[in-house]
Amino acid sequence: MNRLRVGIVGTGYVAKTRGQIFRDDPRTELVAVAGSADRVKELVQKWGITGYEYWSDLVASNRVDVVVVCNANADHAPVVRQALKAGKPTVVDYPLALNYPEAQELVHLAHDRAVPLHLEQIELLGGVHRQVSLWLPKVGQPQFVRYATQTPQRPAPDRWVYQLAQFGFPLTAAVSRIHRLIDLFGRIERVSAQVRYGGKKLPHSFSSCFCHALLEFANGCVGEVGYHKGEQVWQSERILEVHGEQGGIFFRGDWGKLVTKDGEQEVQTETAKGLFLKDTHYFLGHLLENKPNYTNHKQVLQAIATAHACELSAQNHQWMPVQEVL
Repeated sequence: MNRLRVGIVGTGYVAKTRGQIFRDDPRTELVAVAGSADRVKELVQKWGITGYEYWSDLVASNRVDVVVVCNANADHAPVVRQALKAGKPTVVDYPLALNYPEAQELVHLAHDRAVPLHLEQIELLGGVHRQVSLWLPKVGQPQFVRYATQTPQRPAPDRWVYQLAQFGFPLTAAVSRIHRLIDLFGRIERVSAQVRYGGKKLPHSFSSCFCHALLEFANGCVGEVGYHKGEQVWQSERILEVHGEQGGIFFRGDWGKLVTKDGEQEVQTETAKGLFLKDTHYFLGHLLENKPNYTNHKQVLQAIATAHACELSAQNHQWMPVQEVL
């Protein structure tokens, strides 16, 4: 079997991680990378592959069979669009696009041209998510869910992840948080969101970000989701909790417990390492052997539509309905 020739757009941590995975897999051959000139040079020397100054040249190359997109958020959609138009199977890290209409356009383009488009959402593969999914029936009808992450960073790095135009609205950039809630509890019908940025270089870049949204699910559950990072965040935190009619599930980091009228039970989770490897195996299994994938386009679009409604709510200071993906 001829190995699939892979080209990666991006040179950061995720690109390097994915690059090594494709190098190690006997079904694929890493042949090209595009991105920051200094980092491209480093990876070309390390891996013996072809480097491109412009991602458009990598996508157009007849030496590349599969395009993997893991550069700045704002550049995901243009790369995916060109790759799909070139008829090349494409892997893209979240978010697919920074707004719902563009994400919808890209999914329709992939379907119309019958080009495989893999939308990474590795949090669905993580131990916490898998354990909550497993134990959720024990708590009965969900009534309230809260999911929040806080990441102090002092000083805030001078990188695109702190630049408004490149990063995007926080809950779109971190749309996996919304996606995992939709995966667990179904569609979100209405949202109310707020966002606050801090820093001396606004509006170009920020040094702190606080983003919070209230959620109303179609099944009657209500929820909160929070994304906070930067210099004015003073404590790390990762919380996921579910309150139901018959019990609750509570996670702080990777440690969790199930609480019911019968008492408490510790919930063990798997390690969070190796999620990009799992994601890659799903993609290749689906592409080469037609095995089921762990994500689907409709649910990804529903998560982006919800994040888009949160952005509109933060701008307009009012509750916003979420467009349903049909």
